[in-house]
Amino acid sequence: MPTSRSYGDACTIARALDVVGERWALLVVRELLFGPQRFSDLRRALAGASSNMLTDRLRELEANGVVARRRLPAPAASTVYELTPSGRELEPVLLALGNWGSRFPVPEPGHLSATSVLLYLRGSRFPDPRAVYRIELDDQIWTVRTVDNRLQVEPGPPPAPDAGLRTDPATLNALLSDPTGLKAAVAAGRASVTGDEKALLRLLQ
Repeated sequence: MPTSRSYGDACTIARALDVVGERWALLVVRELLFGPQRFSDLRRALAGASSNMLTDRLRELEANGVVARRRLPAPAASTVYELTPSGRELEPVLLALGNWGSRFPVPEPGHLSATSVLLYLRGSRFPDPRAVYRIELDDQIWTVRTVDNRLQVEPGPPPAPDAGLRTDPATLNALLSDPTGLKAAVAAGRASVTGDEKALLRLLQ
């Protein structure tokens, strides 16, 4: 059942934690930063959360105006969850928290979602207005392009990508640390490249 626990503290930090301080709540927000997701997408991204736990967090976040639920029109006809304007205001908080958390060791084994790696890519790479990229991770497709001199990640495929990469989040994370491993990843079947490989290497570097 959703929780109604409160710190009972009038401080604004405590009041914020009353809304997003439960386990998995902020990670749900993280997964919705790039756009709407189905429940099944969230379950796959948050592998350690049970279905009941995730259902509770979504209900709480919806009740507090952080997340909204929407039914897609036919032929999709599925329910998706997305951030409200209030929920979207949490993005700089999450990015600051991620920067702070980078000083701590990575857990073993360490799960990585597609959104986690794409957030890192967006924040760590210089924008390249010359190219548009198609990135496929965990059977989801993303467009990476430069908009207003900033690297932007959007759900869905670009109409005419200059380069594409199909891989898994862990392999992409490794390539962002060492782009010279691209050929080995392709040879091992962990990645496939389409289009201009040099353009893709510019993104990874």
